[in-house]
Amino acid sequence: MKQDSGEIVLEVRDVGFRYPDGSVGLDRCSLALRRGSRTVVLGPNGAGKTTLFLHCNGLLRPGGGQVLFEGLPLDYGRRGLRELRSRVGLVFQNPDSQLFSATVREDVSFGPVNLGLERQAVRERVEEALESVGMTECADKPVHNLSYGQKKRVCIAGVLAMRPRVMILDEPTAGLDLRMQHELMEVLQRLHAEGMTILMATHDLDLAYAWADEACLIDNGRVVGKFSADEFPHKAGMLERHGLAVPQVARLYPLLVARGVFPPGAPAPRSCAELARMLEPDELAGALCR
Repeated sequence: MKQDSGEIVLEVRDVGFRYPDGSVGLDRCSLALRRGSRTVVLGPNGAGKTTLFLHCNGLLRPGGGQVLFEGLPLDYGRRGLRELRSRVGLVFQNPDSQLFSATVREDVSFGPVNLGLERQAVRERVEEALESVGMTECADKPVHNLSYGQKKRVCIAGVLAMRPRVMILDEPTAGLDLRMQHELMEVLQRLHAEGMTILMATHDLDLAYAWADEACLIDNGRVVGKFSADEFPHKAGMLERHGLAVPQVARLYPLLVARGVFPPGAPAPRSCAELARMLEPDELAGALCR
């Protein structure tokens, strides 16, 4: 499936939501997700990121406005929600909130079984999903014996077994060490290359800048900014006003350009690792000669 930059696959349109205690979860919140895109949702704690995601998956129903999938308003009947969740998968921040079966294979099988698929079809989906996240060898392990990072992979496999068109991840790298973060991002990169539309919330601005195509800033239940990830270096004021830092490389690179290390107008690096490669002697010499 190729990316179509003009096609909106999932849209939240002027959605409002209040929790039973009266607190505002979303306030006329709007977000349109392009098919095939990698979109990151940023915002301080309590901004409404998780509430937004729960609406995208139909786990919460708007008090106002509407959510549309592929141009049609969500159907909140049992059949409609089952169909939606086979198309829009949600991975929670805490994997223990999502895993409840005894073994890895049983947990990943849960969704396809509930779709009413035949046994062979379920088996094929499960094996394919486990292979995608590198968990085939752990298929028969008890879930409670897995590491935190492995549990997150099983959650992703459970979503993949439904063969969704959109995957939503709430703070997927939270609680993972650096190696596990890299492994998880490699999985997501591969899924995106295969055509998956991905929406992710993160507090890691460096990861957001390196990974995303588009960024969405949410605060007090409302989207207050949406921009191409290339614009991160120019959004320092906006990010800081909402309690967020600026990606480190977005701070460093303009300073290096100002000091003549790199020529003005050269493509900016999207990560500190990329900047470090540019600063290696051969690459630096090439940059200065451009």
